Amino acid sequence: MIVDVGGIAVHQGHLGAGDQAALVEEVRHVVQAAPLFRPETKRGQKMSVRMTSAGTFGWISDRKGYRYERTHPDGHKWPQIPPLALRVWRDVSGVTRDPESCLVNFYDADAKMGMHQDRDEANFDMPVVSISLGDAALFRVGGSERGGKTQSIWLGSGDVAVMGGAARLNYHGVDRIRPGSSTLLPKGGRINLTLRVVS
Repeated sequence: MIVDVGGIAVHQGHLGAGDQAALVEEVRHVVQAAPLFRPETKRGQKMSVRMTSAGTFGWISDRKGYRYERTHPDGHKWPQIPPLALRVWRDVSGVTRDPESCLVNFYDADAKMGMHQDRDEANFDMPVVSISLGDAALFRVGGSERGGKTQSIWLGSGDVAVMGGAARLNYHGVDRIRPGSSTLLPKGGRINLTLRVVS
């Protein structure tokens, strides 16, 4: 089922249990090659999520600002985007170009993500595809300007959100995680994969 939340299309239950488990294993290989790190904001504050990336480009946040880089902070190239994540992109994105970046965010029970726009990419005609794995997250969506009315939805494991068209630059964030709502990850938590065309 597809639910519209502020112009963002949420494909509920897009990935079944088997594919979710398989994708988690693919993500484990990514993390082995490019370990999770806790990024900083421009002000030097540590974010509550841990992250890494796969693909040609990885997203970096530190005191120098927000940007894409071709290498992990340890200097190694990013690993390839997980095949199952690519399949999801091709299923739901509506475009022929494949993503160049797959951001991997890990949320523990206390992690959240403030309202923000995805605007570090060169072409806003390309959608952003987000895959949820593990514990549910309260996803909040606003408009293209900061402030104003918002809508919220719980994203469950296997849900896929597509931000495209007029909603491509909508503000969005994660207010909180619902611990214990999924058994996919043995120690709990949530993995979010965000696929983007960068150049």
